[in-house]
Amino acid sequence: MIPEIGLAALWLAAALAALQLFAGALGTRGTGGALDAVVRPAAMLQALLCAVAFACLLWVFAVTDLSVKLVTVNSHSMKPLIFKISGAWGNHEGSMLLWITVMALAGGLIALVERRLPERSMMATLAAQAFVGLGFYTFLLLSSNPFERVTPAPAEGNGLNPLLQDVGLAFHPPTLYIGYVGLSVAFSFAIGALLTRNVTPDFARVMRPWVLAAWIFLTLGITAGSYWAYYELGWGGWWFWDPVENASLMPWLAATALLHSVSVLAARDALRTWTIMLGVVAFSMSMIGTFLVRSGILTSVHAFAVDPERGSFILALLVLYIGGALVLFALRASTIAEGERFAVTSREGALVVNNIALSAILGIVLLGTLYPLLTEAFDVRVSVGPPYFNPVSAIFLVPMLLVMMVGPLLRWREDGFARIRWQVIAVFTTTLLVLLAVWLIADIAILPLLGLALAVGVGIASFLPMAGRALRRTPLATWGMCVAHFGVAVALFGMAADSAFQQERLVAASVGDAVDVGPWHGRLASVYPVAGPNWTAIQANLQLSYDDGPQMLAQPQSRNFWTPLQETSEVSLLTRWNGQLYVAVGNQAADGRWQLRLWWKPFVTFIWYGGVLIALGGALSLVGRVVSDLRRRRRRPADDSELEGLPA
Repeated sequence: MIPEIGLAALWLAAALAALQLFAGALGTRGTGGALDAVVRPAAMLQALLCAVAFACLLWVFAVTDLSVKLVTVNSHSMKPLIFKISGAWGNHEGSMLLWITVMALAGGLIALVERRLPERSMMATLAAQAFVGLGFYTFLLLSSNPFERVTPAPAEGNGLNPLLQDVGLAFHPPTLYIGYVGLSVAFSFAIGALLTRNVTPDFARVMRPWVLAAWIFLTLGITAGSYWAYYELGWGGWWFWDPVENASLMPWLAATALLHSVSVLAARDALRTWTIMLGVVAFSMSMIGTFLVRSGILTSVHAFAVDPERGSFILALLVLYIGGALVLFALRASTIAEGERFAVTSREGALVVNNIALSAILGIVLLGTLYPLLTEAFDVRVSVGPPYFNPVSAIFLVPMLLVMMVGPLLRWREDGFARIRWQVIAVFTTTLLVLLAVWLIADIAILPLLGLALAVGVGIASFLPMAGRALRRTPLATWGMCVAHFGVAVALFGMAADSAFQQERLVAASVGDAVDVGPWHGRLASVYPVAGPNWTAIQANLQLSYDDGPQMLAQPQSRNFWTPLQETSEVSLLTRWNGQLYVAVGNQAADGRWQLRLWWKPFVTFIWYGGVLIALGGALSLVGRVVSDLRRRRRRPADDSELEGLPA
């Protein structure tokens, strides 16, 4: 009965989306009449119905209802409860239902709370949101029904991919999806603004919190996904430029550029065309990522290989949404007023430079992701990896970071470097001294060398806008900007340090043999079998110490899951303030020795600390912006206090 309730709720939500689209389109044209009153309630009721449908899916997974095909294929009665529940979105159909649920909840929230835009613009926005949602409802109900029954019900399920049976899966996909769907909201606002020719600072102030929230969740999702891949896959890397990794990075790059642009439009009435275009591009990257992950053209641990018919459906949606939006942009772009002008040497100018750099990096990642797929269509296999992405992206990343050091110090509209020359000289001199010192002391490659120096420079520059301020009176948005920029510096330092100073050791050891890597020394103490709820494993115990300090115990495992049958590597991590020791155990050789792989990864944890700081900075800015907007609505139009803390 529960699956039928969920399916019925989905059909009703789809019908409401169609009603919302029809009534919203009429309301946009001013011919809706009485139908105008149903647009907001339709969006809110649609959100409730989608929440019911997703709750039904969670229930059938929690109780392992094997009469539901999705549960049979992706779950097992012996799994721990948390993995049963997270298995609800660890598959194609469930993840798409999560997507549409978050989208419906976002649309319902807009309809419930947003009253700042003219009603005609809101009608256009809600109609655009319904148009996007209706395509996904159609796809879900006609091609990917999550509540399909199987008769007769099997005695046991197939189980979930063991690599996905991890607590990281309970956090990583939902945060990414909230980010993706937040960009669909930004897309809907952009389309609504184009349809009604209402590209104004008021429109940007309404759009900005949604962009910022989407960006925060994308940042957290990518950070969590990177750490999950790092410790779960057992190969010691935190980013491999995998197409599915790129599918999450591309929307983040576009959202970062959009965030800067919409902030300038909200406060300074500039970059109008940039904002609309980036709103379309950001959601386009989400759709391209959806196509890559769910079309079956990729083989990846977190790609859902499905039949070509579903891939064709998603491709059709991509062409419809993005092609239609680009056509609309081409037709209406000339009607968008230019907005206020500004000098090159201004904070707006710095933001434009950074947006160009972000867009260029986005293009590089998009090309590197799609090129192997295009060549494979002609039976030519090409591998595109770090040798392409790292140096080519650095061509634009390095200048962007240099501008990022200076941009927040510049004034709006027009400024000169003479006013801030001492701050600029101090930051750039420090960066150059660090570059020279590391070059003289360590023999490392050019990119890690640049990364270490720029990390120090950006870290110092990130807090220079706070100089001379009364810190307790400094707006939260300014704090947010500084913390986010400092997070970039911390993450960059971690990436550069790991690349420059990582040490790896492959060992074949018997029990009692010495094991060393970098400053770590110890021995293999024992190896024995262990068992879990749905797996058995060989566990190695290594007693290790850092520079002859207190001994620590590393316990890597080689696990064998029986439903489905698969072997995985569960690494052991020994964490210090200055890095992590990463230990994996392999198979036993013919001579009885055990294969061990050890990495000493200096400051690698700073990568994820930085990601969390970036998201924290975004959260501070979001709270500050919401409070500022509430005060502005109560008192008077935006003044210069509104402009504090815009990112640069």
